[in-house]
Formats: sequence, structure tokens, C-alpha cells
Amino acid sequence: MQSLTSNEVAGFAVGALLLGATIAAPKVDAFIAAAQRRSLGMCRKCGDVKNVACGRCKGTGSIKSGGIFGFGEPEPSNARSATCDNCQGKGCFPCPECSKS
Repeated sequence: MQSLTSNEVAGFAVGALLLGATIAAPKVDAFIAAAQRRSLGMCRKCGDVKNVACGRCKGTGSIKSGGIFGFGEPEPSNARSATCDNCQGKGCFPCPECSKS
């Protein structure tokens, strides 16, 4: 078994750091956006838009059935699009924070 050089160890560490930053980026972005909205006196969830996008269909209102993670053929001939059951095809919900007041 060969021993690892210091350059290889540093490369693994940098790779792990970049992977961790890539995975954490959406959470950090959401946290910063909520803090900015709060400092401006806006709704933390929707930014005074009064609607929040559906988490299942991502605001489109329809879900395409396909392979795992939606990967497959670029334009499959048998692709079906179904109405989202979560939001009934609207793509959004009324903001829960804004509707409280």
C-alpha cells in the first residue's frame, strides 16, 4: 500500500471543503435572505409577495413523470405531465406568515 503525499491529502481536504460548501449553499442563502427581509421589515417567508411556491412542483403546477431524479432521455416521447396533487395545479400557496395577521 502506498502512502499519501501531503499534496494528495491537501487535495482531498479542499475537495471535501468544496463539496460541503456546495451542499450547504442553499441553506446559507435562505438564511441570509430571511435576515435581509427581516431587516427591511418584510415577510420572512415570501418577501411581501403573499404567495409561497409549492415545494413539490417548484411552482410549475405540474409534475413530469420520468426516471429517477427526472434523468433519462432529453425529450422522451412517453413523458407524461400530471397536475400537482399538493397545490392542485396552482403552483403556490398563500403565505402562512402573512395570512396570520
